[in-house]
Amino acid sequence: MRRLIVNGDDFGYTPGVNAGIVRAYRDGILTSTTLMAGGEAFDDAVRVAGENPGLSVGCHLVLVGGQAVAPAGKIPTLADPQGRLPATLGKLVAALSLGRVRQEDLETELRAQVQRICEAGIRPTHVDTHKHTHLHPRVMQAVASVTQEFGIGAVRNPYEDMRTLFSGPSDQGKDAPISRSLTAAAANLGRRRFGALAKKAGLRSPDHFCGIGWTGSLEGERLLRMIDGLAEGTTELMCHPGVHDEILDQKQTRLKAERQVELEALTTPEVRRAIRDRNVRLISFRELGESDA
Repeated sequence: MRRLIVNGDDFGYTPGVNAGIVRAYRDGILTSTTLMAGGEAFDDAVRVAGENPGLSVGCHLVLVGGQAVAPAGKIPTLADPQGRLPATLGKLVAALSLGRVRQEDLETELRAQVQRICEAGIRPTHVDTHKHTHLHPRVMQAVASVTQEFGIGAVRNPYEDMRTLFSGPSDQGKDAPISRSLTAAAANLGRRRFGALAKKAGLRSPDHFCGIGWTGSLEGERLLRMIDGLAEGTTELMCHPGVHDEILDQKQTRLKAERQVELEALTTPEVRRAIRDRNVRLISFRELGESDA
C-alpha cells in the first residue's frame, strides 16, 4: 500500500498563504498543515482551521527569523533584548554548535509556541520546524522534550529519500535546483541520530519524505512524476502553497510567485486523477498511526 501525506508549511504566515493552504485542502490533494505560532496571520489561520475540521493541523516550530513567542527575558541566549530570533539558519547553527544557546531556552521558546497553538483551541497532530532546524541534534532534543509534554506523537522526518531525489520514475534530481539537492544530500548525514532521538521520545514519522529538493520549483509535471515514483509505505510531501498577493510580496521570503505555482499544481485535475488511478491513499498526520488492514 502506498500512502501519501501532503503537508502545507507556513500556515499563519499571511492571509494569502492561509487561503492557498485551505484551497489546496478543499480542492486538491493537501491533507495536513503546520501552523506558525508567531505568524502575523495566526488568528486568521485558527479561524479557517475551525471551518475545516478535517484538516490535520500541527506546529511549524520557528527558531530562525521573526519574533520569539516567549518573553525575551526568559530566553536570553536565543533571542536578543527585542525578542528577535537569529536572523539566519547559519547564525542559529553556529550559536548552537558553539554552545552559546542554553538547552533550557530552546525548550522554553518551543513550549511557548506549542502552548499558544493549544490555547487557540487546536490540538496539534504533529510538528515540524521552519528551515528544518530539528536536523540539529540539540533542536531535535528540545522538540522531543516539548512534544512529550503536550502529547504530540508525530514529527517530520526531514531526510529526503535520495532514490526519489536523484533517480527513479520521479526523475526529481534532473530538475531540482542544485542548491536544494545538495541541501537534501547533506541533511541525510544525520539520519541515524534523528531516528534514535525520535524513537526514544515515542515520535512516529512517515517512512519517506520529499520536498526539500523541489522547494520553489514544485509544478504539475514534477508532482505527477513524484506520484508515479512513490515507494511502498507512507510518504510525506512538503509543500508551500499560497496566494501570491501584495502582502506576500512585501514579506522577506524567497517563496512568492512559487507558492501560487504550487497551489495550482496541487489542485489540478490531472494530479487528483493520478492519485486515484495509481491507487495512492491520501492520509493526514492524524491517521499516521492507523493500519490499512
